[in-house]
Amino acid sequence: MIVQVRSELARYLRTETFGGALLLIAAAAALIWVNSPWGASYTTMVDTKLAIPALHLDLTLADWTKDGLLAVFFFVAGLELKRELVVGELADRKSATLPIVAAFGGVLMPALIAMSVGWGVDGMDRGWAIPVATDIAFALAVLAMTGSRIPAGARVFLLSLAVVDDLIAIILIAVLFTTTVKMLWLLVALLCFIAWAVGQKFRVGTPFLYVPLALLSWYALHEAGIHPTLAGVACGLLTRVRPDPDEDEHCVPAARLEHFFQPISAAVCVPLFALFASGVPLDSQVFSKLFTDRLSLAVILGLLVGKTVGIFGFSWLAVRVGIAVKPKDLGYRDMFALSVLGAIGFTVSLLVAELALEDVGDGSAAELAKAAVLLTSLAASLAGSALLLRRGRAHQARRDERALQDQQ
Repeated sequence: MIVQVRSELARYLRTETFGGALLLIAAAAALIWVNSPWGASYTTMVDTKLAIPALHLDLTLADWTKDGLLAVFFFVAGLELKRELVVGELADRKSATLPIVAAFGGVLMPALIAMSVGWGVDGMDRGWAIPVATDIAFALAVLAMTGSRIPAGARVFLLSLAVVDDLIAIILIAVLFTTTVKMLWLLVALLCFIAWAVGQKFRVGTPFLYVPLALLSWYALHEAGIHPTLAGVACGLLTRVRPDPDEDEHCVPAARLEHFFQPISAAVCVPLFALFASGVPLDSQVFSKLFTDRLSLAVILGLLVGKTVGIFGFSWLAVRVGIAVKPKDLGYRDMFALSVLGAIGFTVSLLVAELALEDVGDGSAAELAKAAVLLTSLAASLAGSALLLRRGRAHQARRDERALQDQQ
């Protein structure tokens, strides 16, 4: 079981690293496109309607990536979190405590800073949630490229932290962006989730049950007025991850589904969302506001300062009081470097910016907030990379010294 869990973790990290590279390419392409002479064509693409009249769905292509494709991303996140909690690195209480406490610190501090800086600014009644999420794919990609000489526990810590962080962000999305709930449709969604859980309990394996349930639960939440990406994480958390006595680990539903959907999420869903969400016009007006407007400052300081202080501070405190343990061979300087990477807020931060600020200032506030997210994510990735490279050299020097002593 331990070998299988570790191999699944390694496969997950490889796929997310590849997906993170595609995410960066897609985001860069969107920024170049929208700020090029052909920027109007980007806007036309984003605003193109793809309606399904029979279902009363009148969504733009950008809406489909935000509401539809990200549901697949959150489904994979739900599967990964369930696996880690039941049979993975988070199954041990003390090992699980550190990333969970760090995740809560990485949500609380950015929220407090954003609320303090942006207090009274139009849209900040919900915009304070923009800097609370760490981007899994982006952060893991940076770690893979610059932290190869860091102990393996760093990857487990960052992955676990980001997954728990995203789960908290999903709950915030449900609470903040649900105004009026249509109870009948909500009941339909709940019945779908119950049917999914019952199917898992009685070992029903046919996709002819689960595919209709997933689609119906997504549609029911959409009609209920709740962000439909929650259907993804709910289905993921309800999927069975522990094998039966006579069952191969690779045949467990969660393992099979994650193996199938994670490459789709990493290589298609998240990059497409980045392509449609990252097209921020970076004209002189946006640049002039980035470091003067309280809304953008709330996002920048919330992410860069709040995430770093929250993740590292809460982790340090949890270890000092004895409720958690550090990953093997990982020092506090390593933890600080990983905390800086935690300030990379991309996928979920861009999603929350669109949800919270789409009606503020004719959409200009959302564009400014997204520009702040992009800038801060770039700064955090560069700073985190520099720290990881430095820590990697220190770890390599220790390994070389031990090897030399062994030879003697």
